[in-house]
Amino acid sequence: MTSDTAYQPPPPPPSAAGQVVAETTPETRGGSDFAVLSKRIAQAGLLNRRPGYYVVRIGIVGGLFVGAWAAFFAVGDSWLQLLVAVLLGILFAQVALVSHDLAHRQIFRTRRPSEFAGRIAGNLGIGMSYGWWMDKHTRHHANPNHEDLDPDVAPNILVWSREQAEASKGLPRFVGRWQAFLFFPLLTLEGFNLHVSSVRALSRPNLKRRWLEGTLLFAHFAWYLAALFTVLSPGKALLFLFVHQAVFGVYLGCTFAPNHKGMPTLTDEDQLDFLRKQVLTSRNVRGGWLVDVGLGGLNYQIEHHLFPSMPTPNLRRAQPIVRAYCEEIGIPYHESGLISSYAQALGHLHDVGAPLRTPAGR
Repeated sequence: MTSDTAYQPPPPPPSAAGQVVAETTPETRGGSDFAVLSKRIAQAGLLNRRPGYYVVRIGIVGGLFVGAWAAFFAVGDSWLQLLVAVLLGILFAQVALVSHDLAHRQIFRTRRPSEFAGRIAGNLGIGMSYGWWMDKHTRHHANPNHEDLDPDVAPNILVWSREQAEASKGLPRFVGRWQAFLFFPLLTLEGFNLHVSSVRALSRPNLKRRWLEGTLLFAHFAWYLAALFTVLSPGKALLFLFVHQAVFGVYLGCTFAPNHKGMPTLTDEDQLDFLRKQVLTSRNVRGGWLVDVGLGGLNYQIEHHLFPSMPTPNLRRAQPIVRAYCEEIGIPYHESGLISSYAQALGHLHDVGAPLRTPAGR
Protein backbone atom coordinates (compact mmCIF):
# COMPACT_ATOMS: atom_id res chain seq x y z
CA MET A 1 0.00 0.00 0.00
CA THR A 2 1.22 3.51 -0.74
CA SER A 3 0.34 6.83 0.79
CA ASP A 4 1.43 10.32 -0.20
CA THR A 5 4.44 9.33 -2.25
CA ALA A 6 4.43 8.38 -5.90
CA TYR A 7 5.25 4.84 -6.92
CA GLN A 8 6.37 2.78 -9.86
CA PRO A 9 3.76 0.18 -10.76
CA PRO A 10 4.92 -3.40 -11.21
CA PRO A 11 5.44 -4.81 -14.71
CA PRO A 12 2.04 -5.38 -16.33
CA PRO A 13 0.80 -8.95 -16.32
CA PRO A 14 0.13 -10.69 -19.63
CA SER A 15 -3.63 -10.93 -19.15
CA ALA A 16 -5.95 -9.01 -21.44
CA ALA A 17 -7.27 -5.63 -20.47
CA GLY A 18 -10.79 -5.54 -19.05
CA GLN A 19 -13.34 -2.83 -19.65
CA VAL A 20 -16.18 -1.19 -17.75
CA VAL A 21 -18.79 1.30 -18.85
CA ALA A 22 -21.11 3.44 -16.83
CA GLU A 23 -24.11 1.25 -17.59
CA THR A 24 -22.53 -2.15 -16.92
CA THR A 25 -21.81 -3.94 -13.70
CA PRO A 26 -18.29 -5.40 -13.84
CA GLU A 27 -18.95 -7.13 -10.55
CA THR A 28 -20.37 -9.98 -12.65
CA ARG A 29 -16.98 -10.75 -14.22
CA GLY A 30 -15.33 -14.03 -13.30
CA GLY A 31 -12.21 -16.09 -13.74
CA SER A 32 -9.77 -13.44 -12.48
CA ASP A 33 -8.32 -11.77 -9.42
CA PHE A 34 -11.24 -9.39 -9.66
CA ALA A 35 -13.73 -12.25 -9.35
CA VAL A 36 -12.40 -13.05 -5.88
CA LEU A 37 -12.73 -9.44 -4.79
CA SER A 38 -16.16 -9.14 -6.36
CA LYS A 39 -17.39 -12.14 -4.41
CA ARG A 40 -16.20 -10.62 -1.13
CA ILE A 41 -17.90 -7.32 -1.94
CA ALA A 42 -21.16 -9.05 -2.89
CA GLN A 43 -21.13 -11.17 0.27
CA ALA A 44 -20.81 -7.96 2.30
CA GLY A 45 -24.00 -6.68 0.65
CA LEU A 46 -22.26 -3.58 -0.70
CA LEU A 47 -23.83 -3.79 -4.16
CA ASN A 48 -27.35 -3.42 -2.78
CA ARG A 49 -29.27 -0.22 -3.56
CA ARG A 50 -29.58 2.51 -0.91
CA PRO A 51 -32.89 4.25 -1.72
CA GLY A 52 -33.18 5.92 1.69
CA TYR A 53 -29.79 7.61 1.31
CA TYR A 54 -30.63 8.94 -2.13
CA VAL A 55 -34.07 10.19 -1.05
CA VAL A 56 -32.35 12.26 1.65
CA ARG A 57 -29.45 13.39 -0.56
CA ILE A 58 -31.60 14.38 -3.53
CA GLY A 59 -34.07 16.03 -1.18
CA ILE A 60 -31.33 18.15 0.42
CA VAL A 61 -29.59 19.07 -2.85
CA GLY A 62 -32.90 19.73 -4.62
CA GLY A 63 -34.24 21.77 -1.70
CA LEU A 64 -31.10 23.90 -1.52
CA PHE A 65 -31.15 24.34 -5.31
CA VAL A 66 -34.72 25.65 -5.28
CA GLY A 67 -34.01 27.70 -2.16
CA ALA A 68 -31.00 29.37 -3.75
CA TRP A 69 -33.06 30.43 -6.75
CA ALA A 70 -35.77 31.69 -4.41
CA ALA A 71 -33.09 33.75 -2.66
CA PHE A 72 -31.96 35.07 -6.04
CA PHE A 73 -35.41 36.45 -6.81
CA ALA A 74 -35.85 37.75 -3.25
CA VAL A 75 -32.54 39.65 -3.16
CA GLY A 76 -33.24 41.44 -6.45
CA ASP A 77 -30.87 43.84 -8.18
CA SER A 78 -28.19 43.90 -5.50
CA TRP A 79 -24.48 43.24 -5.26
CA LEU A 80 -25.38 40.64 -2.63
CA GLN A 81 -26.27 38.45 -5.60
CA LEU A 82 -22.59 37.60 -5.93
CA LEU A 83 -22.95 35.52 -2.76
CA VAL A 84 -25.94 33.79 -4.33
CA ALA A 85 -23.82 33.19 -7.44
CA VAL A 86 -21.20 31.40 -5.32
CA LEU A 87 -23.88 29.30 -3.61
CA LEU A 88 -25.46 28.35 -6.93
CA GLY A 89 -22.05 27.44 -8.35
CA ILE A 90 -21.58 24.97 -5.50
CA LEU A 91 -25.10 23.58 -5.94
CA PHE A 92 -24.71 23.19 -9.71
CA ALA A 93 -21.68 20.98 -8.99
CA GLN A 94 -23.65 18.98 -6.43
CA VAL A 95 -26.42 18.43 -8.99
CA ALA A 96 -23.74 17.26 -11.45
CA LEU A 97 -22.51 14.75 -8.86
CA VAL A 98 -26.06 13.41 -8.44
CA SER A 99 -26.28 13.11 -12.24
CA HIS A 100 -23.03 11.14 -12.13
CA ASP A 101 -24.61 8.61 -9.76
CA LEU A 102 -27.68 8.40 -12.00
CA ALA A 103 -25.49 7.63 -15.02
CA HIS A 104 -23.90 4.75 -13.15
CA ARG A 105 -27.30 3.38 -12.12
CA GLN A 106 -26.46 3.74 -8.48
CA ILE A 107 -29.91 5.15 -7.79
CA PHE A 108 -32.22 3.30 -10.20
CA ARG A 109 -31.44 -0.20 -11.38
CA THR A 110 -32.84 0.23 -14.89
CA ARG A 111 -31.92 2.53 -17.77
CA ARG A 112 -35.17 4.40 -18.41
CA PRO A 113 -35.66 6.14 -15.03
CA SER A 114 -31.91 6.79 -14.79
CA GLU A 115 -31.86 8.55 -18.16
CA PHE A 116 -35.07 10.48 -17.45
CA ALA A 117 -33.82 11.80 -14.11
CA GLY A 118 -30.34 12.39 -15.53
CA ARG A 119 -31.65 14.58 -18.35
CA ILE A 120 -33.85 16.57 -15.99
CA ALA A 121 -30.99 17.17 -13.57
CA GLY A 122 -28.26 17.58 -16.18
CA ASN A 123 -29.79 19.18 -19.26
CA LEU A 124 -32.63 21.16 -17.71
CA GLY A 125 -31.18 21.76 -14.25
CA ILE A 126 -27.58 22.79 -14.96
CA GLY A 127 -27.25 22.98 -18.76
CA MET A 128 -24.98 19.96 -19.23
CA SER A 129 -25.89 17.25 -21.74
CA TYR A 130 -26.48 13.97 -19.95
CA GLY A 131 -26.01 11.94 -23.14
CA TRP A 132 -22.77 13.66 -24.12
CA TRP A 133 -21.30 13.42 -20.63
CA MET A 134 -22.29 9.78 -20.22
CA ASP A 135 -20.63 8.79 -23.51
CA LYS A 136 -17.45 10.62 -22.47
CA HIS A 137 -17.45 9.21 -18.96
CA THR A 138 -18.11 5.66 -20.16
CA ARG A 139 -15.01 5.80 -22.34
CA HIS A 140 -13.03 7.13 -19.39
CA HIS A 141 -14.13 4.24 -17.17
CA ALA A 142 -13.29 1.70 -19.86
CA ASN A 143 -9.73 2.93 -20.22
CA PRO A 144 -8.73 5.30 -17.39
CA ASN A 145 -5.62 7.38 -18.04
CA HIS A 146 -5.09 5.74 -21.44
CA GLU A 147 -3.40 8.32 -23.66
CA ASP A 148 -5.36 7.34 -26.76
CA LEU A 149 -8.65 6.03 -25.39
CA ASP A 150 -9.49 8.13 -22.32
CA PRO A 151 -11.04 11.47 -23.36
CA ASP A 152 -10.15 12.94 -19.98
CA VAL A 153 -6.43 12.85 -20.84
CA ALA A 154 -6.74 13.95 -24.45
CA PRO A 155 -4.33 16.84 -25.16
CA ASN A 156 -7.02 19.44 -25.89
CA ILE A 157 -5.47 22.29 -23.89
CA LEU A 158 -3.40 20.51 -21.24
CA VAL A 159 -0.92 17.71 -21.91
CA TRP A 160 -0.77 14.67 -19.64
CA SER A 161 2.46 12.93 -20.66
CA ARG A 162 5.83 13.93 -22.04
CA GLU A 163 4.97 12.17 -25.28
CA GLN A 164 1.89 14.33 -25.64
CA ALA A 165 3.94 17.42 -24.81
CA GLU A 166 6.56 16.66 -27.44
CA ALA A 167 3.87 16.04 -30.08
CA SER A 168 1.71 19.04 -29.13
CA LYS A 169 1.08 22.03 -31.36
CA GLY A 170 -0.78 25.30 -31.10
CA LEU A 171 -2.57 26.12 -27.84
CA PRO A 172 -1.63 22.93 -25.93
CA ARG A 173 2.03 23.55 -26.73
CA PHE A 174 1.79 27.15 -25.55
CA VAL A 175 -0.21 26.40 -22.38
CA GLY A 176 1.69 23.20 -21.61
CA ARG A 177 4.85 25.03 -20.62
CA TRP A 178 3.27 26.45 -17.48
CA GLN A 179 0.14 24.37 -17.23
CA ALA A 180 0.61 23.56 -13.54
CA PHE A 181 0.31 27.27 -12.72
CA LEU A 182 -2.59 27.73 -15.15
CA PHE A 183 -4.59 24.69 -14.06
CA PHE A 184 -6.85 26.33 -11.48
CA PRO A 185 -7.29 29.58 -13.47
CA LEU A 186 -8.34 27.47 -16.45
CA LEU A 187 -10.93 25.70 -14.30
CA THR A 188 -12.83 29.01 -14.06
CA LEU A 189 -13.72 28.41 -17.72
CA GLU A 190 -14.70 24.76 -17.26
CA GLY A 191 -18.36 25.56 -16.59
CA PHE A 192 -18.58 27.43 -19.89
CA ASN A 193 -16.72 24.59 -21.62
CA LEU A 194 -19.27 22.04 -20.39
CA HIS A 195 -22.12 24.11 -21.83
CA VAL A 196 -20.36 24.60 -25.17
CA SER A 197 -19.41 20.92 -25.43
CA SER A 198 -22.99 19.94 -24.63
CA VAL A 199 -24.34 22.11 -27.46
CA ARG A 200 -21.69 20.87 -29.90
CA ALA A 201 -22.63 17.28 -29.05
CA LEU A 202 -26.14 17.87 -30.46
CA SER A 203 -24.68 17.71 -33.97
CA ARG A 204 -23.44 14.16 -33.42
CA PRO A 205 -25.74 11.59 -35.04
CA ASN A 206 -24.81 8.96 -32.44
CA LEU A 207 -26.19 11.06 -29.56
CA LYS A 208 -29.35 9.34 -28.35
CA ARG A 209 -32.59 11.35 -28.21
CA ARG A 210 -30.96 14.44 -29.65
CA TRP A 211 -34.23 16.33 -29.90
CA LEU A 212 -34.97 15.79 -26.22
CA GLU A 213 -31.40 16.61 -25.20
CA GLY A 214 -31.52 19.81 -27.24
CA THR A 215 -34.97 20.87 -26.05
CA LEU A 216 -34.07 20.51 -22.39
CA LEU A 217 -30.65 22.06 -22.87
CA PHE A 218 -31.94 25.21 -24.57
CA ALA A 219 -34.82 25.42 -22.11
CA HIS A 220 -32.18 25.69 -19.39
CA PHE A 221 -30.29 28.44 -21.22
CA ALA A 222 -33.56 30.31 -21.84
CA TRP A 223 -34.80 30.33 -18.25
CA TYR A 224 -31.33 30.91 -16.81
CA LEU A 225 -30.55 33.97 -18.95
CA ALA A 226 -34.09 35.29 -18.65
CA ALA A 227 -33.84 35.14 -14.86
CA LEU A 228 -30.48 36.90 -14.78
CA PHE A 229 -31.32 39.73 -17.15
CA THR A 230 -34.84 40.22 -15.77
CA VAL A 231 -33.82 40.52 -12.13
CA LEU A 232 -30.38 42.13 -12.53
CA SER A 233 -29.05 45.10 -14.42
CA PRO A 234 -26.93 44.10 -17.46
CA GLY A 235 -23.62 44.70 -15.67
CA LYS A 236 -24.61 42.75 -12.57
CA ALA A 237 -26.09 39.99 -14.71
CA LEU A 238 -22.85 39.50 -16.62
CA LEU A 239 -20.80 39.53 -13.42
CA PHE A 240 -23.20 37.07 -11.78
CA LEU A 241 -22.90 34.85 -14.86
CA PHE A 242 -19.11 34.77 -14.68
CA VAL A 243 -18.86 34.25 -10.91
CA HIS A 244 -21.50 31.53 -10.96
CA GLN A 245 -19.98 29.60 -13.86
CA ALA A 246 -16.43 30.08 -12.53
CA VAL A 247 -17.32 28.64 -9.11
CA PHE A 248 -19.18 25.79 -10.83
CA GLY A 249 -16.18 24.98 -13.02
CA VAL A 250 -13.57 25.21 -10.27
CA TYR A 251 -15.59 23.14 -7.82
CA LEU A 252 -16.45 20.44 -10.36
CA GLY A 253 -12.88 20.34 -11.62
CA CYS A 254 -11.59 20.00 -8.07
CA THR A 255 -13.79 16.94 -7.50
CA PHE A 256 -12.23 15.12 -10.46
CA ALA A 257 -8.61 16.37 -10.41
CA PRO A 258 -7.47 14.33 -7.36
CA ASN A 259 -8.71 11.04 -8.80
CA HIS A 260 -6.37 10.23 -11.70
CA LYS A 261 -4.15 13.25 -12.41
CA GLY A 262 -0.57 12.40 -11.56
CA MET A 263 -1.22 8.67 -11.62
CA PRO A 264 0.39 6.44 -14.29
CA THR A 265 -0.78 6.97 -17.86
CA LEU A 266 -1.22 3.94 -20.09
CA THR A 267 -0.68 3.14 -23.76
CA ASP A 268 -1.52 0.16 -25.93
CA GLU A 269 1.68 -1.48 -24.73
CA ASP A 270 0.29 -1.75 -21.20
CA GLN A 271 -1.77 -4.93 -21.18
CA LEU A 272 -3.33 -4.78 -17.72
CA ASP A 273 -6.24 -6.85 -16.49
CA PHE A 274 -9.37 -5.10 -15.26
CA LEU A 275 -8.42 -5.01 -11.59
CA ARG A 276 -4.93 -3.62 -12.09
CA LYS A 277 -5.97 -1.15 -14.78
CA GLN A 278 -8.51 0.45 -12.45
CA VAL A 279 -6.45 0.39 -9.25
CA LEU A 280 -3.08 1.50 -10.62
CA THR A 281 -4.49 4.54 -12.43
CA SER A 282 -6.69 5.78 -9.54
CA ARG A 283 -6.04 7.62 -6.30
CA ASN A 284 -8.21 7.75 -3.20
CA VAL A 285 -8.45 10.88 -1.07
CA ARG A 286 -8.48 10.48 2.68
CA GLY A 287 -10.86 12.50 4.83
CA GLY A 288 -14.01 12.42 6.91
CA TRP A 289 -17.64 13.07 6.10
CA LEU A 290 -16.91 16.60 4.85
CA VAL A 291 -14.60 15.27 2.12
CA ASP A 292 -17.18 12.59 1.30
CA VAL A 293 -19.88 15.23 0.82
CA GLY A 294 -17.64 17.73 -0.93
CA LEU A 295 -16.30 15.24 -3.46
CA GLY A 296 -19.57 13.35 -3.80
CA GLY A 297 -17.95 10.03 -2.90
CA LEU A 298 -15.40 10.35 -5.71
CA ASN A 299 -12.69 10.39 -3.06
CA TYR A 300 -13.16 6.59 -3.08
CA GLN A 301 -12.09 6.54 -6.71
CA ILE A 302 -10.51 3.08 -6.64
CA GLU A 303 -13.65 1.44 -5.28
CA HIS A 304 -15.84 3.48 -7.62
CA HIS A 305 -13.86 2.39 -10.68
CA LEU A 306 -13.97 -1.24 -9.64
CA PHE A 307 -17.70 -1.15 -8.83
CA PRO A 308 -19.23 1.82 -10.67
CA SER A 309 -22.82 0.83 -9.85
CA MET A 310 -22.09 0.63 -6.11
CA PRO A 311 -24.11 3.29 -4.25
CA THR A 312 -21.96 6.13 -2.98
CA PRO A 313 -22.52 5.48 0.77
CA ASN A 314 -21.24 1.91 0.37
CA LEU A 315 -17.89 2.99 -1.04
CA ARG A 316 -16.49 3.87 2.39
CA ARG A 317 -17.42 0.40 3.67
CA ALA A 318 -15.90 -1.26 0.60
CA GLN A 319 -12.57 0.52 0.97
CA PRO A 320 -11.01 -1.65 3.71
CA ILE A 321 -12.01 -4.80 1.79
CA VAL A 322 -10.47 -3.56 -1.45
CA ARG A 323 -7.36 -2.19 0.25
CA ALA A 324 -6.75 -5.44 2.14
CA TYR A 325 -7.21 -7.50 -1.01
CA CYS A 326 -4.79 -5.33 -2.99
CA GLU A 327 -2.21 -5.78 -0.22
CA GLU A 328 -2.91 -9.50 -0.21
CA ILE A 329 -2.11 -9.95 -3.91
CA GLY A 330 0.61 -7.28 -4.12
CA ILE A 331 -1.13 -4.46 -6.01
CA PRO A 332 -0.13 -0.93 -4.92
CA TYR A 333 -3.11 0.93 -3.47
CA HIS A 334 -2.64 4.70 -3.59
CA GLU A 335 -4.36 7.14 -1.25
CA SER A 336 -3.52 10.64 -0.19
CA GLY A 337 -4.75 13.67 1.70
CA LEU A 338 -6.77 16.23 -0.25
CA ILE A 339 -4.07 18.91 -0.43
CA SER A 340 -1.42 16.32 -1.21
CA SER A 341 -3.54 14.95 -4.06
CA TYR A 342 -3.65 18.37 -5.70
CA ALA A 343 0.08 18.80 -5.17
CA GLN A 344 0.75 15.47 -6.87
CA ALA A 345 -1.53 16.37 -9.79
CA LEU A 346 0.11 19.78 -10.25
CA GLY A 347 3.58 18.29 -9.88
CA HIS A 348 2.78 15.81 -12.62
CA LEU A 349 1.49 18.57 -14.92
CA HIS A 350 4.66 20.59 -14.36
CA ASP A 351 6.89 17.59 -14.96
CA VAL A 352 5.29 16.49 -18.24
CA GLY A 353 5.46 20.06 -19.52
CA ALA A 354 9.23 20.16 -19.03
CA PRO A 355 10.11 19.40 -22.69
CA LEU A 356 8.18 22.53 -23.71
CA ARG A 357 10.24 24.73 -21.40
CA THR A 358 13.56 23.78 -23.00
CA PRO A 359 14.92 25.88 -25.89
CA ALA A 360 14.22 23.02 -28.31
CA GLY A 361 10.61 22.78 -27.17
CA ARG A 362 9.77 26.46 -27.57
